Amino acid sequence: MAEKIANPRHIAIIMDGNGRWATQRGLTRLEGHHAGFKAIHDIVRYLDELKIEFATFYAFSTENWSRPRPEVRALMQLIARVIKREIKELNERGVRLRHLGRLDNLAPSVRREVVDALELTKNNTGMTVAVAFDYGGRAEIVDAVRGIISDGLQPDQVDEDVISSHLYTAGMPDPDLVIRTAGEMRLSNFLIWQAAYAEYYSTPTYWPDFGPEQLEEALRAYAQRERRFGGLGAD
Repeated sequence: MAEKIANPRHIAIIMDGNGRWATQRGLTRLEGHHAGFKAIHDIVRYLDELKIEFATFYAFSTENWSRPRPEVRALMQLIARVIKREIKELNERGVRLRHLGRLDNLAPSVRREVVDALELTKNNTGMTVAVAFDYGGRAEIVDAVRGIISDGLQPDQVDEDVISSHLYTAGMPDPDLVIRTAGEMRLSNFLIWQAAYAEYYSTPTYWPDFGPEQLEEALRAYAQRERRFGGLGAD
């Protein structure tokens, strides 16, 4: 079934290329991550200006724990500092923050900053910004199944709506557009349930260089698509 395309309600972004961006400039990977978080700040402000209702950023996957320990530890510290620095402005702009993923593995200081930010912004009615941190699409589905079992639902009570209501993204619309930077062409275990019918856009631009101009290119490409919901060859 084809549908006339409109501006996306929900844009999801796989932020890739921080390390390669830093290497090209003779910088450390941590400096690349610093630049990447600056890009998030700029993109969130621009999305808010465009009246995009929902944005999800893939910041740290469950697989990223296998990275060198010093890098992971530094990244955790950076996350805590960024939240503390950005939360006042986000709250003043009416942004509501969501965390997608598991909190148990996060360092206590990071977990505290995340929980405090979620609590502070939970009643905001502006744009929703979800950060997928310690997130994996398969782990999300496992957790959803566990939640369904815990709720005591019978097999014949389980449908797509029930599963969606037990995902980390419960209450959010599925993404209309998934953007991936750094030229990669895969989802990498990101929103694998929710992105079933999303439009996909890949750009060779490394994430720290992805700004409003590159976002506009993605939106122009999206506007030229004819969205289809259904199986192969659906008309």
